[in-house]
Amino acid sequence: MKPVPETPPAPGEPTFPTARLLLPAGAPEDDWHAARLSGVGGSDVPAILGMSVHRGPLHVWQEKLGQRVETADARLARAARRGHRLEGLTAEFFAEESGLIVLDTPGTLQHTGNPHWLANPDRITVRPDDEERADPGVLECKSRTWRSAQSERWHGDEAPDVPSLQAHWYLTVTGYRYAHLAGLIDDDLRWFRLERDDELCQMLADAVDTFWHDHVLTGVPPRADGSQATADLLARLWDVREEAKVEVDPVEALLLNQRRRELKEAAGRLDHELTEVENRMRQLAGDAEIATVGGKPVFTWKANGQFAHKRFRTAEPELAAEYSHLVPAVDTARLAADHPTTYRKYRARVLRAPSEG
Repeated sequence: MKPVPETPPAPGEPTFPTARLLLPAGAPEDDWHAARLSGVGGSDVPAILGMSVHRGPLHVWQEKLGQRVETADARLARAARRGHRLEGLTAEFFAEESGLIVLDTPGTLQHTGNPHWLANPDRITVRPDDEERADPGVLECKSRTWRSAQSERWHGDEAPDVPSLQAHWYLTVTGYRYAHLAGLIDDDLRWFRLERDDELCQMLADAVDTFWHDHVLTGVPPRADGSQATADLLARLWDVREEAKVEVDPVEALLLNQRRRELKEAAGRLDHELTEVENRMRQLAGDAEIATVGGKPVFTWKANGQFAHKRFRTAEPELAAEYSHLVPAVDTARLAADHPTTYRKYRARVLRAPSEG
């Protein structure tokens, strides 16, 4: 990627107190990907902090080193396309409701003192009465389904945590005093104003610096976090060498084995207690689908779960035969016999300690 010469902004265009333009909007995609590798952006920060559902610190580390493991997750790809296409509509609705002027993204910004701090704000906002555009802000646009908005807590009085961290990272890079976070939830718009929190900015900066200097520049991978996304990544990360052995640190292995046993025992106890509580709720409901207090529903027990195929076939064999059909399936036994290497490639890796058999 060719360096972009630093030129003064056009009259009336917003400036960035602590950032410069690294790559203008609309630059070639290869240049954009190269710019991403040169530092940490807004979407990377929640992942580094272990607060992202879809990525963890190990994902970010691999991406910055150019070792990204591609995943064929059609759902995530579709959500990304949906978000990109709805970004402009979200910004348009926000402008109508807020009365602010919304400007297109300038492109990729780079902090002047810390070149590995990057920002790709969705939009820039200015007040209509700010003719010199001397006090601009960041606008971060999101689109969510109702279900995802519930899990991300878009419906509360405070802005949801993960998008707020992303927006606050943009304040850290640009030096701006405020940001807006707008979410298009199905056909409903929710938006929040975020005032710059210097203490939070410093915390984010420290976390990014530690990650960049201790892991990216040294090539030392960060410690795996507890997300399912990281578990999925580790399952795909290596081509398994059959019956290969590796010598590991004895103290760390002992501590991890012990902690794993403790957690599995605790999980078992909690699972039993949870089932007991839910069974008492089922007992209260009896043959009713909805349990109420003062006429208001407090919990439901409806027949809307997975269909009990085995029980249905046993109890209704004639009806089951009438509504049964052949489904294409891979003959895994024959595949394993004819192509053992390929068969092993697609088997899940199962973690077990010796005491578990």
